[in-house]
Amino acid sequence: MSPPEQPDGAPRGSLSHHAPNGAFRNPWSLDEARFTGLLKWRWNRLRHPLPRDDGARTLRPVPSSVRSPHAAATEIAITWVGHSTLLVQLGSINLLIDPVWSERASPWRSLGPRRLVPPGMSISELPPIDLVLLSHNHYDHLDAWTVRTLATMHPEARWIVPLRLARLVRSFGVRHLGELDWWDEMAMGDTRVGCTPARHFSARTPFDRNRTLWCGFAVANAAGRFFYAGDTGMHPEFARIGERFGPFDVSAIPIGAYEPRWFMHPVHLNPDEAVSAFRALHSYHGLPRDAAMLGVHWGTFRLTDEPVLDPPLVTRDTWARVRLPAENLWILAHGETRVMRR
Repeated sequence: MSPPEQPDGAPRGSLSHHAPNGAFRNPWSLDEARFTGLLKWRWNRLRHPLPRDDGARTLRPVPSSVRSPHAAATEIAITWVGHSTLLVQLGSINLLIDPVWSERASPWRSLGPRRLVPPGMSISELPPIDLVLLSHNHYDHLDAWTVRTLATMHPEARWIVPLRLARLVRSFGVRHLGELDWWDEMAMGDTRVGCTPARHFSARTPFDRNRTLWCGFAVANAAGRFFYAGDTGMHPEFARIGERFGPFDVSAIPIGAYEPRWFMHPVHLNPDEAVSAFRALHSYHGLPRDAAMLGVHWGTFRLTDEPVLDPPLVTRDTWARVRLPAENLWILAHGETRVMRR
């Protein structure tokens, strides 16, 4: 299916995010996080260490209520494994989002961000996986050990990744693989997956920045419509995503890893922006009474400067301030399963 047209006649999936050098870029601004900014941030941390933060001690995994082997035809069941890893059971389809089960979000076993909380469920407890979606190649979203393990345990699963990421994922043993550009779609039986724009970047080494694309995903079938924003800063396409792929029953939007703001704002939403993005997603079709926002990308790896428990606290405050129903904001414990019945 071809991308819809913009008012000026240019296709919405135009090549503005394709850089002339063959890499990718964000089309909305040039103020992306850069190496000099990273050095400045780390230097500031050395000069002014963060205060002790024991918030993670209050976070505990809870037993999951995974539907086995599948959810009912009218159910959307979502289990938060931790960080951005989700098991989404959309009726008869079991899909994994950005699966990471390793102890560290890092290329090394003894260095890099370590889990504050164990995974909410064991990788061996997963039901049969039909579909795996990878949003980009950062280590807290694409983990080599996890991909290899899933490729062995669920060899028939279909994987969908953004442009130029297939080669790496295939090298980890994945057999059934598809690549999508922004606004592209792919069908798997009665389930359709759309690749959506995100404002972020990619890199697994200092030498491959933006050589592969980054994205979010919209998934729809008879059970309902689910949106995953991926890692992203604020951008103007949320309303168009909702227009094209919505209205969404559940939208998983990142609420953490946003401080210091001067450095993180181009690539990570803060809680206020996450709620604004959720509202923008529903600006075209209107906000359904039961539409839920699920906060992800927090409470698992200490990646940035905000206190561990601030993302859900600030998100709840913002949600209440704009008078959205409290029950429609899903802040899950690690391992918790939340079910929506249509």
